[in-house]
Amino acid sequence: MEQITLIATATFGLETAVKNELTQLGYDITHVSNGRIEFSATPADIPHTNLWLRCADRVMLKMGEFTAVTFDELFEQTKAIPWETLITAEGQFTVNARAAKSTLLSDRSVQSIVKKAVADRLQTAYELDWLPETGAAFTIDVTIFQDVVLLAVDTSGDGLHKRGYRQEAGEAPLKETMAAGLVALSFWNRERLLLDPFCGAGTILIEAALMGRNIAPGLQRSFAAEEWPLVPANAWYLARRAAQEAQYPPGELQLLGTDIDQASIDIARRNATRAGVADDIVFEQKDVHDLWIDQQYGILIGNPPYGQRVGDFRELNQVYITLNKMFRKKMGWSIYILTADKKFPHYFKRSRPNRTRKMYNGRIEVNYYQYYGEKPDS
Repeated sequence: MEQITLIATATFGLETAVKNELTQLGYDITHVSNGRIEFSATPADIPHTNLWLRCADRVMLKMGEFTAVTFDELFEQTKAIPWETLITAEGQFTVNARAAKSTLLSDRSVQSIVKKAVADRLQTAYELDWLPETGAAFTIDVTIFQDVVLLAVDTSGDGLHKRGYRQEAGEAPLKETMAAGLVALSFWNRERLLLDPFCGAGTILIEAALMGRNIAPGLQRSFAAEEWPLVPANAWYLARRAAQEAQYPPGELQLLGTDIDQASIDIARRNATRAGVADDIVFEQKDVHDLWIDQQYGILIGNPPYGQRVGDFRELNQVYITLNKMFRKKMGWSIYILTADKKFPHYFKRSRPNRTRKMYNGRIEVNYYQYYGEKPDS
């Protein structure tokens, strides 16, 4: 089957998680850069990766990469790409453009030039005077950085974080892909206890349950490339059937979520039900100050409120102190905290963080503080 290059895009800080996912799925990585992991594939892998990638934002089909410092160069090199191998004569295509640190900095002009170049190429290839654009949809993504142009087509449609189960969210919700990344970057596995004491809408625990049950995160949604002739007609059906057959039975996981807000707990339970993992997670309304931990080994992954006012920070400080008291002698617990508050390590004094990962939750710069615990006895 024809070889293609796919690109898994990633939120800053999650590139390692996405790279690991692709490797575990059996793909050969060809290039890694900020927010982008390229890998070799075939058209039949478009359904497979869209269904299974948990931490990536989108899966893109790479069409071309070249240097351009003038609009003429951009036009001619874009037109030289065989767009007709992907876009049908009736295909409707849109262009999104982003340029930075480059000679060509006008996003609107870049978008217009690429649109015209692709249209000219398709009109010539199909011997048409005009393009009806009534068929399958194709979204062309143009990125120019330091004069290097990357042209790719979005295979996903809606971002991969839109799993379909979260119709409700609490305040400042964590994206599903970010939540999956936090779990993937921890020591958690399906044999271990996982606690989220600030569970909110339950996203971290639901993503862990999907991992633990080996449920493909994209099973409940559709994708842009489902209408593309490039992808074999039965590839989507076969990929979905294989994913359904790969699932593990419910009820074998140790997942506990608590939150001070009963409304959030109710939302979390409904989200878990829609995700098909309600039997795998215990949700309880409980203040973190009232939480009692009697197990000697476990994993905690938490995303406490960030706080915007002075009063909020006072309350957060008390939360941090409580966590420190709770886990200072429980060396078998690995603690993972995502927060915008850079003072967190001053309050959690069990040890210095083994690792601190800089990330972005939306537009908020955050740190993922990782404290490794002792391994449980085998």
